[in-house]
Amino acid sequence: MCGIAGRILNAPGMVGRDLVALMAAQEHRGADSTGFAIYGAPCDSGYILRGMGFDKAQMDSDLEQFRAVLKEHKTDFQSEPQIVTDANKHYCFRIEIGDPDDLAAWTRDADDLTSRIEVQSCGRSLEIVKDIGGSEEVGEKHKVHEMVGTHGLGHARLATESSVLPNASHPFWARPFSDVAIVHNGQITDYYTWRDRLQRMGYRFLTENDSELIAVWVSNQMKQGLTMEQALKKSITSIDGVFTFMIATPDGIGFAKDRFAMKPLVVIEQAGELAAATEEQAVRTVFADECDVINYDGPSLFGIWGVGNRSMAA
Repeated sequence: MCGIAGRILNAPGMVGRDLVALMAAQEHRGADSTGFAIYGAPCDSGYILRGMGFDKAQMDSDLEQFRAVLKEHKTDFQSEPQIVTDANKHYCFRIEIGDPDDLAAWTRDADDLTSRIEVQSCGRSLEIVKDIGGSEEVGEKHKVHEMVGTHGLGHARLATESSVLPNASHPFWARPFSDVAIVHNGQITDYYTWRDRLQRMGYRFLTENDSELIAVWVSNQMKQGLTMEQALKKSITSIDGVFTFMIATPDGIGFAKDRFAMKPLVVIEQAGELAAATEEQAVRTVFADECDVINYDGPSLFGIWGVGNRSMAA
């Protein structure tokens, strides 16, 4: 029942505003929480972190401990943390950091703090923003409307089998792979089997949300030498369940649908730009003029939409 969306512009622009509109049109599919993954101008060095702390009364001490872990990996804050709070107990943050000596090793150590503070995206261009509430509410709270970029993803969640806590929301970062994010509509029925295999390979999962697994699964396939296209194709027969997912990197957005085509996906492409969503009325919010809609309604479909002439190969 969740709603997903993707947006690609032909030049940097108000991609956050468009994603808020795409998700506002699908809020009826799930208003437990809403999330966005925005790809902005890449940093020449260092990373942008987006994350969440679970008790704002402990915010100062938690961030100080988080900073200490960074220093153990020979880096530090490159900017003062930008903090967003409201009446809820949790708080959200944006921090720019330098390059750790080993990104994967730093991620593992930082994840030891996840009972208190959690990194939800790490990228040179990727920023994931997610929180409790509908699209307009989350967009306004985190100023998503003002975020500039070339492309991004959106998600409206109806919690079915996992917590409504905001950290269980989409998009998910493919930890520890920088700049990879995913949104998913559906259910992975062999989730625990794949989770166990990936954990034995050293990967860590911070929620019980089955969608978190897909981002890591695809990224791991690419680490082993597959292209993005090959990994997407393999996911259709390797992962069991009903699903439509979109996965993004700095170079564009890929998608895959299961063998039963249970979860819809519609797309409008025009003048080098694209909008994709679960429902047609959503994509028409950003393409208001009369135009053709592509309905990806067949089974086992997969594909890639690049940004400009960029390739999404591994």
